[in-house]
Amino acid sequence: MLVIPAIDLKDGQAVRLFKGDYNQKTVYSNEPAKLAKAFEEMGAKLLHVVDLDGAKDGECINLETIKKIKQNTSMQVELGGGIRNIETVALYLDEVGIDRVILGTAAINDPEFLKSAINTYGPEKIVVGVDVKDGFVSTSGWLKISNVPYLEFIKELEKLGVKYIVATDISKDGTLQGPNFDMYEQIARTSTINFVVSGGIKDAQNIKDVASKNYYACIVGKAYYEGKVDLKEVITCLQNG
Repeated sequence: MLVIPAIDLKDGQAVRLFKGDYNQKTVYSNEPAKLAKAFEEMGAKLLHVVDLDGAKDGECINLETIKKIKQNTSMQVELGGGIRNIETVALYLDEVGIDRVILGTAAINDPEFLKSAINTYGPEKIVVGVDVKDGFVSTSGWLKISNVPYLEFIKELEKLGVKYIVATDISKDGTLQGPNFDMYEQIARTSTINFVVSGGIKDAQNIKDVASKNYYACIVGKAYYEGKVDLKEVITCLQNG
């Protein structure tokens, strides 16, 4: 299982939100690029970066910070937030050198764009963020709820050739209450897609529990920032692939 540290960007800073609420923000670093380098030194192979401003506004708000992160680390970097057209996909993959992009709002609002991105760059480069609130897919930086049940959406993604998703229970994100294992078990039962467990990880035991189920990967954010997880130890013990 991959253990993936997370950096959420707002106004050029590394932050965490509580349940996706932009008004409940904690700043953890003013130098996200140095933070990324520290994660690399702990043994991380893949870094999860989200442009929170971009997710809300649909633009590349933190582009310069993202460039610095990529330039400062040899880790693979996946990036989400505000990527809603093929030009932005090309900017991040071709120009900035991001290893894979995460499509969220655009994947549900514009399936043809998702198809085009997969056809152009391949399924290894295009990840879909499945952000869930009350059983339905959320969009626009978690500010809007669709009428699409998350399991139906995941089945459609599989049909389109998507290989990887990041599945987040918004009600768990940033809470340190533990992930929604029921949701992930349902995904595993109804789909063969590779999914990343995201949201709510509170300690090393949570991460071990994810690994024991042979899920593809697990994102660690607030649990690291709040000192609940020794990330280097967890990566050394659990990471493979």
